[in-house]
Amino acid sequence: MREKKEPVLKVRNLTKKFNLQDGKKLTAVNNVSFELYPGECLGIVGESGCGKSTIAKVLTQLESVTSGNITYNNRDITHLKGEEVRQNRRKIQMIFQDAAESFNPRMKIGHIVSEPLLNFKLMNKGEAESEAKKLLAMVGLTEDFMGRYPHQLSGGQKQRVAIARAISLEPEIVICDEATSALDVSIQEQVIKLLMDLQKKKGLSYVFIGHDLAVVRNISHRIIVMYLGRIVEVIDSNKLTTDAAHPYTKALLASVFSVNRKNSTEIGIIKGEPPSPSDIQPGCGFSSRCTKCIDKCLKEKPELKEIAKDHFAACHQIGDEQIKDVKV
Repeated sequence: MREKKEPVLKVRNLTKKFNLQDGKKLTAVNNVSFELYPGECLGIVGESGCGKSTIAKVLTQLESVTSGNITYNNRDITHLKGEEVRQNRRKIQMIFQDAAESFNPRMKIGHIVSEPLLNFKLMNKGEAESEAKKLLAMVGLTEDFMGRYPHQLSGGQKQRVAIARAISLEPEIVICDEATSALDVSIQEQVIKLLMDLQKKKGLSYVFIGHDLAVVRNISHRIIVMYLGRIVEVIDSNKLTTDAAHPYTKALLASVFSVNRKNSTEIGIIKGEPPSPSDIQPGCGFSSRCTKCIDKCLKEKPELKEIAKDHFAACHQIGDEQIKDVKV
């Protein structure tokens, strides 16, 4: 873990609920707090439906906040409106899971990449076109891609274009929402390497969201593990395989498939399905699937607590006697 500075982004007690037709509310994100530091890649991992993408949409203000607040460079951006929202998006950009769906199919690649520069009146048309060529070169695409349409590109090429567009406005934070999950493994590696190189060159801060624990670990400095809208563990990525403490994190690690795995080694399977986020029950959300569940787990929600330096977990099985010499 790199030396900490003042966070560039602070999220405090973030909750997002959606209204359902039957009058119930679906709690997608439940009282989540975290910080993002300059030059850091913060991974967020968990099964589908755990609230990862909702956090991404809230951070980029594609969704409003139900409660809690978001602070960017010591400025509260939780309830920005109108032009303030648009201007704030210059500094917090997003790379979507499906790049093709985020492109206008009738626009050429050159226009897609240069459009943000023109929208914010940062350059004239000629300057923006020249800058688009530079941005494409930065992500490993030649200038002949300028005249192509999205359907003429492969999945990896589309994702490179999405990255070029995202960094065109010189953002400070980039939210990567499942940015590599739809790509072939070899292309995933290329895109991740590209993201890491750009981070070093431009000093970007990433929130990297994914469900593949191995991929998230490779690119992230710290990892947030989410379950049913809540954070269950925060851990340094280098210590994930050795120091993971929460039963859900351990179960995720056990379910990671490796080509080097011995034939005699059983692949772990998390049995059952997560409870409905529209019917939140008392107690730990993971209790119905946890092999170590005790009576207390069914009645009380465990709080996120520091169990070692910069390592947090929310589990009743991690008692005070296990928390040794924590230095803040």
